[in-house]
Amino acid sequence: MEIPNNVLRLRKYMEFRKYSQNSIENYCSSLNKFLSFFDGKYTEPIKIPSSAIIEYLSRYKEPNSLSGALSSIKMFYEKCLNQVCKFDKIERPKKSKKLPIVLSQDEVERMFKVCENLKHKVILAILYSCGLRVSELINLKWKDIDRSRMIINIVQAKGNKDRQVMLSPELIPLLEKYYHQYHSKIYVLNGQNDSFQYSDRSVCEVMKQLAKKAGIRKRVYTHLIRHCSFTHMVEQGTDINLIQRLAGHSNVKTTAIYMHISDSLISKIRSPLSSIKM
Repeated sequence: MEIPNNVLRLRKYMEFRKYSQNSIENYCSSLNKFLSFFDGKYTEPIKIPSSAIIEYLSRYKEPNSLSGALSSIKMFYEKCLNQVCKFDKIERPKKSKKLPIVLSQDEVERMFKVCENLKHKVILAILYSCGLRVSELINLKWKDIDRSRMIINIVQAKGNKDRQVMLSPELIPLLEKYYHQYHSKIYVLNGQNDSFQYSDRSVCEVMKQLAKKAGIRKRVYTHLIRHCSFTHMVEQGTDINLIQRLAGHSNVKTTAIYMHISDSLISKIRSPLSSIKM
């Protein structure tokens, strides 16, 4: 089925449209799985019927995973093969409405207290202070940090959008100490040497190790720290529209999830049980 060539067609299209590298890799990986599944059954992608595509997608039980697979396959057929009609009867699944289980401020503080590695502490501090995505963290350059205006410029983030987040005064001495010890030149976080970036997998592993060391039993992953950051901002009274700007959300409805997660807002609700004499 010439799988590598077909995946390359999708990659070139996405690169032309300036999609993020992370999106390109996810879409191409998803398409590769799809084509490999039908390799040997069909000689080329255009011969795979809609009914077979629906049957393949039904293997995904998680709505968000299903949506991601559908997006990559749909883009390939519509943009690379010009087969728009193939998806007329394939509906996009409803998004999962699960709320993330965030950490309390006390739990985040425990992670800081058990962190003895300076680079790991910088990783946690930037993620929590600014609510960055992991891709934004590993792509952060020293030139993006503007101490004169006390802001951090997030360049070409998700959706190829630029935005600005605050530079916390508490972060500055930590960054200064880190710079003098690690001497990274371009990227704030460097890998084995300064010409390599730190990997998202390494960041994820750091978060898991710190959570385990802090005795936290909740599932801790990199993006959860972003959720914690914005949830705690809501609990401190930060305006939801400001949080929307910091998060880089196109719609404030996306940001409103943090109002649903906030335990301080929920805990202030008066239960009807309080009016009952037990």
